[in-house]
Amino acid sequence: MAKHSHNFVDSYDGFVGFGLDRKTDENTIVFYLQKFSDDALMKKLVKRLTDDELSEIFHLLTRLLKNHLENTEYHSLFLKDNHG
Repeated sequence: MAKHSHNFVDSYDGFVGFGLDRKTDENTIVFYLQKFSDDALMKKLVKRLTDDELSEIFHLLTRLLKNHLENTEYHSLFLKDNHG
């Protein structure tokens, strides 16, 4: 069984845009991140990113994880292990 899932992007049929309201913003972020992390897109895009862009993405995601997840949540939800 796969550890990761990206089902939202395949089932969401709402508006994709930013700035309308909080719920639409949240849905749009989930939609964009799931589209962004698609294996075929990443295979093409990651080679084209500059060192600074790679660093920027890594540090943004790391900061968000540290700021908004407890250690046990980080391990179970992000790392998909139960060693937190």
